[in-house]
Amino acid sequence: MKVNPNEIELLISAVKPEQYPETGLSEVGLSGRSNVGKSTFINSMIGRKNMARTSQRPGKTQTLNFYNIDNQLVFVDVPGYGYAKVSKSQREAFGKMIERYISQRESLKLVIQLVDLRHNPTEDDIIMYNYLKHYEIPTLIVATKEDKIAKGKVQKHLAKIQQKLEMEAEDEIISYSSIKKDKQQKIWNMIESYL
Repeated sequence: MKVNPNEIELLISAVKPEQYPETGLSEVGLSGRSNVGKSTFINSMIGRKNMARTSQRPGKTQTLNFYNIDNQLVFVDVPGYGYAKVSKSQREAFGKMIERYISQRESLKLVIQLVDLRHNPTEDDIIMYNYLKHYEIPTLIVATKEDKIAKGKVQKHLAKIQQKLEMEAEDEIISYSSIKKDKQQKIWNMIESYL
């Protein structure tokens, strides 16, 4: 799979299963805490500035956003979790929407769970990871904001995340900087291996 795909299209922002698009393509879900840099990661992976809308206000994605990537696969941007300013009932609604998608969607082949390399995974990160494992969804952990950590300390931070999440042996973890983008091709190759 190549970096900087040519054609990217937002197919739909969906809330319920009957709105999910039927493309016949494999889907890759993207999940993460509200301020982990999910939209920035998506934009950097597809070589677009503003395809996935980034916001100063975490918790802005409130729908499942389906992006067709070059008719090769579909990225599904899942609402960010763990953001306090969203009301409890809204959080529950997001939870149900995410659960329905993850537990029932047959074309979902992989979830990329984003965590912040600088910090230990939060309780929400751990819950999300366990949840993916409960539904036996292949998971790739991408630790964002790599450029904010000294190069010599990256491995130590990755090991800590692995340990905290109690990652299963078959799941991989990689650190990434949306600024440097030097591991972009490696992540595309990893994604391809799951499809």
